[in-house]
Amino acid sequence: MSYDWDEKPDLNITPLVDIMLVLMAILMVTAPVMVYQENINLPVGSTKNSVKKVAKLTVRVDKNKKIYIKDNKYNFDDFADNFLLESKNYDKKTVVYIKADKDLKYNDVMYILKVLKSTGFSKVSLLTNG
Repeated sequence: MSYDWDEKPDLNITPLVDIMLVLMAILMVTAPVMVYQENINLPVGSTKNSVKKVAKLTVRVDKNKKIYIKDNKYNFDDFADNFLLESKNYDKKTVVYIKADKDLKYNDVMYILKVLKSTGFSKVSLLTNG
């Protein structure tokens, strides 16, 4: 028996590719269906404690630079001094909202914001109609 050493074997990989495509199709169909369930022990909430209402203070400024806080009315020029005296009646952790007329200058609104911050209020926000 003699061998021809120059002869190269012919590999047919078509059946291997067919099997791999079928296995991949099976995997793609079954993977989204599998559900993993984790047992999680959630803490029990307390029904005794109620949510505290956050105290808020609204500062309104009209286009004539008149400032309103609750029932009090302040002039723009002496607002810093008057509010410094008035702020002693409020907790400094109170949330303060500023509602300013859209026709006011930017500097006027920032002045009011600066006065509120300098008196010790740290949670000051500007409100819009949007």
